[in-house]
Amino acid sequence: MISSNALTAYVAAFIDELVRSNVKQIVVSPGSRSTPIAMVAADHPDMKVWLNVDERSAAFFALGIAKASRQPVAIVCTSGTAVANYMPAIVEAKESQIPLIVLTADRPHELRDIGAPQAIDQIHIFGKQVKWFVEMAIPEDTPEMLRYVRTVAARAVSTAILGPSGPIHLNFPFREPLTAVIEDDEIWRAGLENRKQFVKVDHSHKIPEALQIDTLVKTLQNSKKGIIICGPYDRPEFAPAVVALAEKIGFPILADPLSQLRSGLHSKDLIIDSYDAFLRDEQIATNLIPETVIRFGAMPVSKALTLFLKRNPQIHQFMIDGDGLWRDPTLLTSSVMHADPTLFCEKLVDSFSKNDISSDSQWLNTWTAVDQIAGESLQQLGNASEQFEGNVILQLADCLPSDSTLFVGNSMPIRDVDSFFLANEQSIRVLANRGANGIDGTISSALGASTVSEPLVLVLGDLTFYHDLNGLLAAKLHHLNATIIIINNDGGGIFSFLPQANHPKNFELLFGTPLGLDYRYVVEMYGGQFTRIGDWNDFKDVVQKCIQSKGLQVIEIHTNRDTNVQKHREIWQKTNESIKASWNHIE
Repeated sequence: MISSNALTAYVAAFIDELVRSNVKQIVVSPGSRSTPIAMVAADHPDMKVWLNVDERSAAFFALGIAKASRQPVAIVCTSGTAVANYMPAIVEAKESQIPLIVLTADRPHELRDIGAPQAIDQIHIFGKQVKWFVEMAIPEDTPEMLRYVRTVAARAVSTAILGPSGPIHLNFPFREPLTAVIEDDEIWRAGLENRKQFVKVDHSHKIPEALQIDTLVKTLQNSKKGIIICGPYDRPEFAPAVVALAEKIGFPILADPLSQLRSGLHSKDLIIDSYDAFLRDEQIATNLIPETVIRFGAMPVSKALTLFLKRNPQIHQFMIDGDGLWRDPTLLTSSVMHADPTLFCEKLVDSFSKNDISSDSQWLNTWTAVDQIAGESLQQLGNASEQFEGNVILQLADCLPSDSTLFVGNSMPIRDVDSFFLANEQSIRVLANRGANGIDGTISSALGASTVSEPLVLVLGDLTFYHDLNGLLAAKLHHLNATIIIINNDGGGIFSFLPQANHPKNFELLFGTPLGLDYRYVVEMYGGQFTRIGDWNDFKDVVQKCIQSKGLQVIEIHTNRDTNVQKHREIWQKTNESIKASWNHIE
């Protein structure tokens, strides 16, 4: 039996090294076997503890904090099925490159596989969804063991951060007694050996090689018609760098809403934000086929853009990725360059200051003119359509204050943001869980992000809201300020856009899935304020009032799935008709 002092020293050394490695937030779910980590973390003067009862929600809450702060966050739970509940968030963290430090308590080895309660096989339980797994040693307070536990802590943080960032899993077998005893502040220096940080790990960016730059320069000198595609990518320094590159080579930038390029103080002159509408029309798209594509970040949300690229396999596509990932669902990329995107843009701009490039001004003017007509049409037609889901985004963009965060649910909301969240100067950060593209844990992730970014507005569908009702508890427990807008079409609205909708037999049963729930009661149960929009003219005023209010604010607006599909298609059609009617003037 290990003494409480030995257990405390071991766990304290680990937690302290996490803090010294800049992990200063931990989300704790209550449990017995995880007692040592929870107690020690709560006592550390520089560790912020967030309590979240439901492990599934807790992991997504931590993911939201990490996403918004761009810093690793720890989560801890007890043994058994509590661990398994982490899986959905870990999958999302892996796919969206979010650093999570996953700490799971476990029965000691002698209590495994003998029918002991709450003992399951936790070894490699997350498989390839984590970057690194460690079965931790049984706690001791020997100098060697304290050095070991500090080294693992520092290595875990480093591994989680190192690109591609992602979750790591440390499994802690604890023997009873499980209570930690912190008698004085010196416990935090256990095993530190007079250092400020036991192990300091420095990371460097992947600098583009001269050969990479020269290869692209030669291609661009012979290619007058090109585009830059920016998918989901959340780095503040990237926007001015890629805009400078676009201006230098005369290429338009097709900016996904999660690229953080549609909003902010950088120039928007070359930002194309309405491509999802006009690339749906093959006649228009045929006149916009580039010779070269330079793509940064993950693949954009727009299916129209993906199909546009697939229809034109002759395009020379350069994929620039600083994390060593291979994100090419079209299977058409011709050149992959692993380098930091910002540094790559800067190096390429510098190279072109030494090498002349004569871009095709008519090519660039055509793209920007088409985009301007499309944007004006989308805004006009969308604003004229009450109870239209795209209008929620148009109206919201007008009333969100600068430096706010817009968190977006998957399925239809993110697609409407792609279509209707147009370029603006408000510096609105747009976030979403687009790693695995699921509807799991959206409320929890958004509320986690709200601890870092205020004001925060979450837009999601009614099924996504229902899927994570437990997540609302975090707002009540931690007195969080957030506004949630539920677009309630009583079911899975996105399926009405898919081929399944052409087969009405059993469509509602299998895909439409109407729930018929009144969410007012659950919102009020969690201490939130619920407002149902009856008059569309009230929408902006209600949103602005909620943003300025404290606590959890939930707004519900009802729409009709069938009408919504028709209105989307009508707007896209009329927008593209406007472009074609003006084509002679564009050219």
